[in-house]
Amino acid sequence: MKTTKFVSIVSTLLLISFSFIFFNGCNKDDDKSGGNLIIKITDDPFPANLVEEANVTISKIEIREKSANEGDPYIILVETPISYNLLDLRNGFTADLPEFDVPVGVYDHIRLYISEASAKLKDETTYDLTVPSGAQTGIKIFIKPYIQVQGGLTAELILDFDVNKSFVALGNINSSGGIEGFHFKPVIRAVNSSTAGRIGGTVSDTSSNYLSDASVWIEQDTIISFTITDSTGFYALIGIPAGTYSIYATKMDFDTVTYPNIEVIEGNQTLQDFILTPLE
Repeated sequence: MKTTKFVSIVSTLLLISFSFIFFNGCNKDDDKSGGNLIIKITDDPFPANLVEEANVTISKIEIREKSANEGDPYIILVETPISYNLLDLRNGFTADLPEFDVPVGVYDHIRLYISEASAKLKDETTYDLTVPSGAQTGIKIFIKPYIQVQGGLTAELILDFDVNKSFVALGNINSSGGIEGFHFKPVIRAVNSSTAGRIGGTVSDTSSNYLSDASVWIEQDTIISFTITDSTGFYALIGIPAGTYSIYATKMDFDTVTYPNIEVIEGNQTLQDFILTPLE
């Protein structure tokens, strides 16, 4: 099958950029035979006050067409190892994967191979982590909803690492000196960007001071996505499937504020600021 060469668009999302960018491709020979697929990697971050780096090395990525039969070969997208510090990919920042050829079709899941993982604390202590055998043989991640690659168009898929669940700290996590290591248990979701939106805003106190390291998360029966505000009090949750959610924000020594019935619309930014009250 003829395919269209995909050239990665390096698009680091700045904190002030709230819109998704969609790129139209062009195949002069036959725009029905191939299309472009952008895959971005981001994370649901591990608490930043404890860890300097949460590193993973991805050795291979494969994708499967929905129409494929069990046992049919996957399409290999990446075979060259790529390393990321997942803590660099917070609050709207993403990393684009290299270029690959993508046949037109509907894809229902992706398989990710992780060869190495490590964590580095802010006191420079580094832990090389054991990668579970399941990660070494491929983590199957279902794409919800399915993603369709069409000739002459670009589709975008986000792989969202939940660092908070993937890097499980051992020992006393109240200080870096109490941490004795980590268990690495990769938790990843795959999101079709065309059906997703994002939520962003700021967290401040009652004196209008922006709060860093405040926890912000959204729920729909369970926690869907979690982040921590940056030094300016800003947060962003990206790759959120369209729907209605409850959103929460809190910080140590402050109350927890909840807003129910927050609507996320595909391709749009929902703004929600928080004001937290200090506990007496």
